[in-house]
Amino acid sequence: MAKCRAAAGQTRNRMSVTAMGGFCLVVAFLFCCPFLHAEEDAAEVGKITIRDLQDAGDRSARPVAYTMAVGDTSWRGLRAAEGEPGNFSAFAARQTASDEYGDVKAEDVGEATPAAQGSSDPYGDVVTDEGASARPRPQIADPLRPFNVAMYHFNDKLYFWLWKPASTGYSYVVPLPFRNLFRNFYRNLTAPVRILNNLFQGKPGYAGEELAKLLINSTVGVGGLRDCADECFGIRGRDADFGQTLGKWGMGPGFYLVLPFLGPSSPRDGFGFLVDWAMRPQTYVGTEFFDYQNVGLFAHEKINSTSFRLGEYEALKNSAVDPYVSMRDIYIQYRTDLIENR
Repeated sequence: MAKCRAAAGQTRNRMSVTAMGGFCLVVAFLFCCPFLHAEEDAAEVGKITIRDLQDAGDRSARPVAYTMAVGDTSWRGLRAAEGEPGNFSAFAARQTASDEYGDVKAEDVGEATPAAQGSSDPYGDVVTDEGASARPRPQIADPLRPFNVAMYHFNDKLYFWLWKPASTGYSYVVPLPFRNLFRNFYRNLTAPVRILNNLFQGKPGYAGEELAKLLINSTVGVGGLRDCADECFGIRGRDADFGQTLGKWGMGPGFYLVLPFLGPSSPRDGFGFLVDWAMRPQTYVGTEFFDYQNVGLFAHEKINSTSFRLGEYEALKNSAVDPYVSMRDIYIQYRTDLIENR
């Protein structure tokens, strides 16, 4: 009997190694195939907004938000804790339009000048700020659009049919203080991901802060149920993931890729997800790299996190001309800002 169990375990291990090897080969092909990295040249329906029509003066990176099609955060759906540095999922709920166009501000349009003053603008009444940056907004190629659109609609239905009802019922049954405890606990468990990636990115100071948070919250915070490091000592730390690390090392995203269940991503960030998954202690609860135990913990983490943000995805979707394009643009802007400015 013991021999049978041992043989079964060896078979599962060989299957896991084979699956990982196959995935790595696919990722290598996706990175190396030049067609899949073609630049996006033509405008498309839903991409042009009022802000695109302006010759805006401020092109500097702004804090952008990103809510995954499954109702969670960002791609970075792994960390998903409200209030943490770099959290981007609260965007949809906070972005309330103050005018009929939703996002036109005085500083974006500039000051109007009479046409007789020799403006080079053909309409003679719109100028840009003299100090405007010439850096274009980040773009990402989308050669797999039919597949991505299908996955977007799959994740959208998954959110409304499963994820949102589950999170709504969960928030009704589980009181807010207990949900906060779970959020702190999961964030404390994923500290190794942040510690190692901060080290990989050459930020030992932040790695030390994350290590201090882990030690304080695991002891004084009763196994991470309280964030005593922040509440008592003001230690905030810094979020970091391996996709961001690869970007810091100079690797581009490749192309846009919508993953089922996880939402907007790219080959770089998808590979980073796997590396981060290997750094998570929860991964080793079961006997497989992906099994019902560690995936179940991940699902509970996402449901608990989504219970704090119900309604944000709907607000983002309802305010967009083309939700698919808006999600793609928000994703690449957020990831670019995360890599270049944080």
